[in-house]
Amino acid sequence: MSNPRVMVTDDRFGSYREEEAVLVEIGARLEVLQLATEEEAISALSGADGILVNLFPLTARLIDSLPRCRVISRYGVGYDNVDVAAATRKRIWVTRVPDYCIEEVCDQTIALLFGCVRKVAFKDRKVREGMWNLHRAQPTHRVAGKSLGLIGFGAIGRRLFRRTAELGLERVLVFDPYVDPALIRTAGALPVALETLLAESDFVSIHAPLTAETTGMIGPREIGLMKPTAILINTARGPIVQETALSAALTAGRLGGAGLDVYEREPLPVESPLLALDNVILSDHASWFSEESIVELKSKAARNVAAVLSGGRPAYPVNAVE
Repeated sequence: MSNPRVMVTDDRFGSYREEEAVLVEIGARLEVLQLATEEEAISALSGADGILVNLFPLTARLIDSLPRCRVISRYGVGYDNVDVAAATRKRIWVTRVPDYCIEEVCDQTIALLFGCVRKVAFKDRKVREGMWNLHRAQPTHRVAGKSLGLIGFGAIGRRLFRRTAELGLERVLVFDPYVDPALIRTAGALPVALETLLAESDFVSIHAPLTAETTGMIGPREIGLMKPTAILINTARGPIVQETALSAALTAGRLGGAGLDVYEREPLPVESPLLALDNVILSDHASWFSEESIVELKSKAARNVAAVLSGGRPAYPVNAVE
């Protein structure tokens, strides 16, 4: 293919030096778009041989309209905004970058966990207001001797488990129906049912992808199983947790706290009850980011495209089209 056209659907980065450095090797031209609607995308992407996508939804209708596209490369680990079945029917590769921010997500998870345990954000706000002896306002417990529950034991879950080895945890419980229980035991953790994990963990950290199965999986019943002192951490995907149920439990004191980097709606709406709560720490879906990880993400996403357009296989395929 001579001079293939590669299009970015939604500009989140501003600079595309990394992508251009990769794509120039196959003679491809990069075009950065800022698409707003499906109709606009159908028209604009008609000439694309490859697509780099951030958050813009690539629906079945849109994918079915693509006459030339051979590869859709998602910037990130998840790919829930791409209709993979439609792309497979069209023999379009869908790719992702599953390994670019493992350390960053682990860092953020640990930061949120310790921030919640030690009430860091709460105390920062209150000290600035002139208050002192804040341990009386919110109980604080040590991490050592407690149980951690990991929902998901993929690359991030496994890395986080290894990172927590020096915390003095009594045990680590894991729920992941797609991982052999023997592998979890060999790692040193305990495979359990979701209900057991929620009921027995002092800290619960979510590291599952967003799928039809995981959407809304932590709702009123599941939160009701958790200890009233438990802390919930979510650095995976917002819709896995039903925020109405979570907010209600935090407000009523039926849950000890939460550290959230992701939400059902993003950015977090100004009317969200989470914003008024002292027992929750909020971040801006930034677990994936560091100056190092962004370079790795952009380069690997572009290499997925270059591999397909030069007649090869992508390094990180989601589907198979051969």
